[in-house]
Amino acid sequence: MKYISIFAKLHDPHCQGVAARLVEWLHDRGLTPLVQANLARQIGFEGTVVSDIPDLAEMVIVLGGDGTLIAVARMIGDRELPIFGVNLGSLGFLTENTLDELYPALASCLQGEYNISERMMLTVTVERRGEQISENRALNDVVINKGALARIIDLETTVNDDYLTTFRGDGLIVSTPTGSTGYSLSANGPILHPELECFAITPICPHTLTNRPLVVRGDAVVTVELKCKDEDVYLTIDGQVGKKLECGDRLRIARSSFWTRLIISGSRDYFEILRTKLKWGER
Repeated sequence: MKYISIFAKLHDPHCQGVAARLVEWLHDRGLTPLVQANLARQIGFEGTVVSDIPDLAEMVIVLGGDGTLIAVARMIGDRELPIFGVNLGSLGFLTENTLDELYPALASCLQGEYNISERMMLTVTVERRGEQISENRALNDVVINKGALARIIDLETTVNDDYLTTFRGDGLIVSTPTGSTGYSLSANGPILHPELECFAITPICPHTLTNRPLVVRGDAVVTVELKCKDEDVYLTIDGQVGKKLECGDRLRIARSSFWTRLIISGSRDYFEILRTKLKWGER
């Protein structure tokens, strides 16, 4: 690898300092850093500045937390570049390399000594009055929920054209295995191993208490039709991209043809991350 794209959590002085040192480290090894434009201004970088991920990039380093990495994963799109995530706070589910591990792990990675964890993504399309009005990809989840003052909403849901049920409640979460430890978990959804090919359908505060989370195959197609009456309802992608929905809108949620490729640390396994983040075994 020679061309390394760098993205970071902006407006964080700690991230800026780490990014400045990382740029020097890469230069010293004859590599070409491609630095996010806003970050470049903050650290006074005068090399190759990018607003997106350029075609010549061979890897992306993300400095920050899981939210920053998720945004970059959607930005990469169909190119499936490997992502090296560095968490500058506590250990992350996705950005699992710590600052202390940054340079030894990166040196090994640049020598070809690394493992890749391939993560399934979702594609969600919205159809309104027979026309497709949007399409987005999600690494974590697709969420349909009501506005603050809205009443219970009705979401008619099918799986592979087979009627499942009409969920009545505050909304619905469709999450990937990667996203199963996010919003879905807080709504009592299942924890899925991140490399599985499946996704979870989790109702939010269902009116019927027997509505429970459901795991479906990775090749399933979930269709949700909004049956509300003049309620404020929103679609949220990965907690970062939002869109207001209208009554009668139909959402089609399916596995994306693109995957997110994470460079993972060989020093810990996924279950260690679970124990650490969820504080299992602690009293």
